[in-house]
Amino acid sequence: MAACARVIRAGQPGTWITAEMRLAYGELHRAGFAHSVEIWRQEAGGRELAGGLYGVAIGRMFFGESMFSREADASKAALGALVGALRRHGFPMIDCQQATPHLASLGAREIPRVSFLELVRELTRQAAPDWRAMAIELPLG
Repeated sequence: MAACARVIRAGQPGTWITAEMRLAYGELHRAGFAHSVEIWRQEAGGRELAGGLYGVAIGRMFFGESMFSREADASKAALGALVGALRRHGFPMIDCQQATPHLASLGAREIPRVSFLELVRELTRQAAPDWRAMAIELPLG
């Protein structure tokens, strides 16, 4: 979250990821709801965070919150890893929250609100997977 908060997007005066938001997501993470996917560059001197994303999962529904890249395509690699892990554990979709050309280029598509609300109702009632079993490490370099 701290890395996402440092990204200032064009046309925005700052970040919506405030200190209070980071504290709240820390609590959600400790409760087993907030999760991150991180892409690390492995180098002789150690590891450096190259990109990633985070979001909230309830049942079998993942709500993506924010993503960032310090290196080309690192956020895409994080999203690809997330999609693969979620598919293996029975998550049929990710709520991207924003319809952007970037997300559309990665396969995102809009669905009617009524369909979305039905899916949210159904998927959030399902049992959540063991997120520890979903841990994947995909270092760059």
